[in-house]
Amino acid sequence: MSLDTPYRAIFCDLLSDQTLDILPLRDVSFDDYIGKAGSLSGTIPIPNTDIAQRVKQVREGRTAVYLERGGDLWWGGIVWTTTLQSSGRGVLTLGIQAATFDSYAGRRRIREDIEYATPTPQLEIARRLWAELDVQTYPNAPENREPKRLGISFGDEDSKVLRTVSWRDGDEVVYLDALNQIASMKDGFEHQIMIYRDPISGQRIRQLRLGEPKIVNGATDLLFDRPGAILSYSFPYDATRGGTTAVARGASVNSNAGTESHPLVGEQRFDEPLLLDDWPLIDLSSDHNEVTDALTLSALAAAELAQARGAVVIPAITIHLGGMVPPALIGRMARIRIHDEWFSQGLDARYRIIGVKVTPPERGRPDTAELYLEEA
Repeated sequence: MSLDTPYRAIFCDLLSDQTLDILPLRDVSFDDYIGKAGSLSGTIPIPNTDIAQRVKQVREGRTAVYLERGGDLWWGGIVWTTTLQSSGRGVLTLGIQAATFDSYAGRRRIREDIEYATPTPQLEIARRLWAELDVQTYPNAPENREPKRLGISFGDEDSKVLRTVSWRDGDEVVYLDALNQIASMKDGFEHQIMIYRDPISGQRIRQLRLGEPKIVNGATDLLFDRPGAILSYSFPYDATRGGTTAVARGASVNSNAGTESHPLVGEQRFDEPLLLDDWPLIDLSSDHNEVTDALTLSALAAAELAQARGAVVIPAITIHLGGMVPPALIGRMARIRIHDEWFSQGLDARYRIIGVKVTPPERGRPDTAELYLEEA
């Protein structure tokens, strides 16, 4: 980051969260989403030996990085890859690629039998899965060694939907896939690791945020106008990603060892309102190799069809990041007002912010954010 950037990069030990250093970052961009891990990329300049020794503390897989703006934490995650480069003129840099703390669940696998035979609130299952991830234990660990923790805290969101699910040791199911398996079912939920400072202690907090069925943040709508704060917008409609029917396939089943195995298939779902409106049959299909229950597969197909019915559209707007824009944008409701040649009568609609991509100011470039939207 250049000297006039409003952001600063704080590098910390991943497990203890102890600050290692505050280092300059250039060519930075970062994003965050509901439903998938966000990312950060940037370059640390290394002009001399002293800086090189400080930068050597940044160790992939063991270092967390936070971006702070105006005292607020805007992004936090894990440094997963680094690239040391020397140019033809001998200029040294370290490129970093990081992902939000959600990505940790994508690097761990279930290696014990987990079963919820009795109907259990789905958000409680999600919290328990993350609780297992949080504690860093392993066989034959020294008895006098206090178990380390990733430091994920939990809320008390209420859950009305009950699930019966199980995963087996040996299937090597990724924890994130297990979470998404439940979340993507009909009447599922959303999950995200949010970061913020405790208003009293100032401590950095990593908290699992859950929403059933959706994460909604903030009591009032944010207002964005064009002409005004909206610099540009896009409404991409894509019928290649949507459909009017859906089928979900599960684990392979074979009751006869002498015959070829085949995947378990749930009931095909149809979007009748679209078909009655003369949409053609457009098929969606998905695979869930860990699912062994036909009813679960039918629920997954219904949920996938609801999310991708007809033509998929994810509107996006690009805005100036001013002092009135809060850091916790994910899940906020936004009122979008546009008046131009296309929206000659004026667009005035409410959307939920489901993704944010921020480009910090650098070399005269303004501080902007691209907001990805979902119809409210």
